[in-house]
Amino acid sequence: MDLRIGLPRIRIVPSPEERLRTLTQGADQAEAWAEKARARAEPVLEKLYAVRRRLATGAVTIVAIWLVVHAMLGANGMAVYRAKRAEYQNLQKQINSLQKENNAYSEQVTRLKSDPKRIEKEAREQFHYARPGEVVYVSPDPPAPEGAVSHSARK
Repeated sequence: MDLRIGLPRIRIVPSPEERLRTLTQGADQAEAWAEKARARAEPVLEKLYAVRRRLATGAVTIVAIWLVVHAMLGANGMAVYRAKRAEYQNLQKQINSLQKENNAYSEQVTRLKSDPKRIEKEAREQFHYARPGEVVYVSPDPPAPEGAVSHSARK
C-alpha cells in the first residue's frame, strides 16, 4: 500500500508589469509577421487590382455563355421545347381527327338505330336482302394477279 501524500504545486503569479511585457513582446512578433505577409502579398494584390476589370469581364462572359448554352441545349432548353411543341401540335391534330371520326361513327350508329331507310339500305348491301319480286345480282370477286396467293389456298 502506498501512503504518499502529494503536496500541491505552488504557482507563482507574475506581476502585472511582467505580464504586460510578455504581451507586448508577442504583439511585436505578430505585427512583424503580419508586415512580412503583407509585403509578400502586396505585389500580387497590385497585379490583381490592375487586371480586375479584365477578370470581371471574363468571368461575366463565361457565365453568360454558359447560361445561353444551358438555355438552348439544356434539359428544358429551346431545342427540347420546340420538339415538345411540335409533338403537342401533332397530337392535337390526331385528337381532332379522331374526334371527328368518332362523331361520324356516333351519328351513323344513331341513324342505324332510328332511321328505317338506313337500316334497310345496310341490310340490302351487307346481307343481300331483297324484297319479294326483286332480283339481286352479285358480281364475282376480281381475279387475283399472278404470283399472289389467295386466302382460300392458304387454308
